[in-house]
Amino acid sequence: MSDEDKKLPLPDLESGEGLDATDGAVAPTNGETITRSAADLEAVFDVPVQVSAVLGRARMDVGDLLRLGPGSVLELDRKVGEAIDIYVNNRLVARGEVVLVEDKLGVTMTEIIKSDRN
Repeated sequence: MSDEDKKLPLPDLESGEGLDATDGAVAPTNGETITRSAADLEAVFDVPVQVSAVLGRARMDVGDLLRLGPGSVLELDRKVGEAIDIYVNNRLVARGEVVLVEDKLGVTMTEIIKSDRN
């Protein structure tokens, strides 16, 4: 088998053509179905991304910000138990909840946000 035979056609992600949304399989133009796995993304495993979990937001004047100190309470725009937003490279990708893992805080994703790219 040559290198040319090993190459798989990639779907056009912008148009959605060639994607089977029901099972994650790719349907090339010749009618075969090729199943993809996480291992197929190995080429991008080392690409750095910035992940942010936003508990809430607050708006305040600079003077009020400078008066904050240890023990100050900052009121956020979220309620206790409300889902937090998870951003990857400043793009909202999921919602989740805060969890405690041993003595550290973590985030578990509860909802994936599908964005419409134009």
